[in-house]
This record gives sequence, C-alpha cells and structure tokens, in this order.
Amino acid sequence: MKTRHVLTGVLFLLGCSPAMATEEPAYRLVEKSGAFEIRDYGRITIAETRVTEDFDSAGNQAFGTLFSYISGRNRPKQKIAMTAPVMQQAQTDGSYLVGFIAPAQYSLQTAPAPLDGSVQLRELPPQRMAVIRYSGRWTERNYREHEVQLLAQLKARSLSAAGPVVYARYNAPFVPWPMRRNEVMVPVLAVDGH
Repeated sequence: MKTRHVLTGVLFLLGCSPAMATEEPAYRLVEKSGAFEIRDYGRITIAETRVTEDFDSAGNQAFGTLFSYISGRNRPKQKIAMTAPVMQQAQTDGSYLVGFIAPAQYSLQTAPAPLDGSVQLRELPPQRMAVIRYSGRWTERNYREHEVQLLAQLKARSLSAAGPVVYARYNAPFVPWPMRRNEVMVPVLAVDGH
C-alpha cells in the first residue's frame, strides 16, 4: 500500500494521475513491419537543453532543468503538462540535446518562454520518421544495437536519412525496464522527396 502512495505521489509531481494517459505527439502510420514503423508527424514544439555528459547520463543531467521549465520556471510562471517521449540527440561536438515535447496546444509562438537561458524552444517541421520500438534499459549499448537495426531497415527499403538519429524514452524511471517503451527514430525523405 505504501508503494502505491509513493507511486501516486510521483505521478502527481509529473502532472498526471494513474488514470490519465501522458500526451504523445500525433502521427499518421505509413508502414508497420514488426518493431519497425514509418510515421508522418505534424509540426512539434520542443523545449530542449544541451548537456555535455556521456550518453547514459545526459538524460538524467537534463531532466532537472527541463522539469523546472515545465513546473513554472517560465514566463508567465505556468505549469505545463509532462508529455512523452523525452528525446535525446547526439551533437557533433560530443554533447547531447535533450528535449521535452510541448503539449499539442502550444506552438513556438504560444509556448511559455523559458527563464533559464539553457532551455531553448524549437519547432520541428512536419516530417516523416522511421522508427524502431523496443523495451529495456536506458543504455547506450541498447540504443546502438537498435540504431543499427533501424539503419538496416532504411537500407533494405532504399530510404535515406534526412537528419540525425534521435533516441526517445516514453516512461518514468520507476517503470520496470522490461515494460519500458524506447524508440530510435530518424527523419527520412518521403517518396516525393520531401
């Protein structure tokens, strides 16, 4: 019973209850083959911060900064619902961009402005994404293994990556690792070249 109260408290802090689903960005499913999918996403607004930790620590390092932003460290000190996934993307200088997706009601123009200069708002354009979904631990080894599978699926379909690979985590840390939903995603060019 005590465990349930702790879990409910954590969910409350994250802005959700056990009966509520966490919002995810909407997409249109174009293709599905096992764990591989091709999805068309609309425009998405993301709040992100850059961290210089290693892959396995980057998400933890960024979480506090981003959680502060959605908890009211913004203008006009407004709470923003937690969404999924948390996205992580390697940068050429060895750092990582880690981001929270804003709820669909927000655009780049209407999302609360961060008060912390290390948090930036960015708009992702509509894009087609190739995705591999998997469960398991949040480790670089697990991510790299599924990145290889994703790129092999692209090659088998004669598709080209149109941007960097993104690592997406959908669950809170207290979710047992076999039940976690993780994805490796990459933008791809549609058949018409867009």
